Amino acid sequence: MTKITIKETQNPTILKFEFEDFITQNQNFEFKNIDEAQASPLAQQLFYLPFVKTVYISGNFIAIERYSIVDWDDVKDAVAEQISSFVEKGGVIIKIDETKTKKQPVTVYGETTPNPSALKFVVSRMLTRNAVEYKNIDQTASSPLAQELFKFPYVKEIFIDENYISVTKYEINDWSEITLELRTFIKQFIENGGTVLDESLIQTATKNEVTKDEAFDKLDVTSQQIINILEEYVKPAVAADGGNIAFESYNEEDKTVKVLLQGACSGCPSSTFTLKSGIENMLKSMLNDEAIKVEASNA
Repeated sequence: MTKITIKETQNPTILKFEFEDFITQNQNFEFKNIDEAQASPLAQQLFYLPFVKTVYISGNFIAIERYSIVDWDDVKDAVAEQISSFVEKGGVIIKIDETKTKKQPVTVYGETTPNPSALKFVVSRMLTRNAVEYKNIDQTASSPLAQELFKFPYVKEIFIDENYISVTKYEINDWSEITLELRTFIKQFIENGGTVLDESLIQTATKNEVTKDEAFDKLDVTSQQIINILEEYVKPAVAADGGNIAFESYNEEDKTVKVLLQGACSGCPSSTFTLKSGIENMLKSMLNDEAIKVEASNA
């Protein structure tokens, strides 16, 4: 029998029935009644159950919202058995659109980072030349992938750069519970032609970078030196850990360097140690100035 795992959600009327593998190809479905469920023979069958109000199909699960005429404890095992039996008999969960583009095979693997709340998903192809960070779904106009990832309730922040995606999670789940789901989703999203980043929508960011380059010559000599040190010695190391550190400002009076932490670096418990014992000491040594201090503007 197909293994179905029953999981509760934050909504007591909705229960998730999870499969071991993904059942949709980078798509989400919501059916309110049997007529809407033409694309899903399984959802149509589930609507014959009198307590089924809504059927959601996404990723590796089917979620069902019930009417209040029953409690899930009374029917959940029977529903899981019905779903498993339907699939075992060759039933179709979602009708595949034959016109879809052929898959473009990619490899995706997860790498741990110094931040226990962040995991780095490395992809076997270049994704972008422009590092982009998203704190919430409202900021994801330029990234359909980030927009979809934020629909997972445990996803807190997303950082995309070069050939990787760093995902920061909320504490409600352990990585052991969600890594496979995220890795498989990212892999299938890219393989099925999904857009990771719409470069036309991040042109503003690119233009801002050009402005920064043009403004570089107007900075004081120390600021220029700090930027060069960060670019050459620090950024490659933090990128390997799924993050980024960007120069913000240097105060000549109190010798304070302000930087912006992004990706896995943001909220990392070891970031303070990295800033003080790593970057700060490096700048003191290379600039021959023991008064220099490094602070994160978003720490």
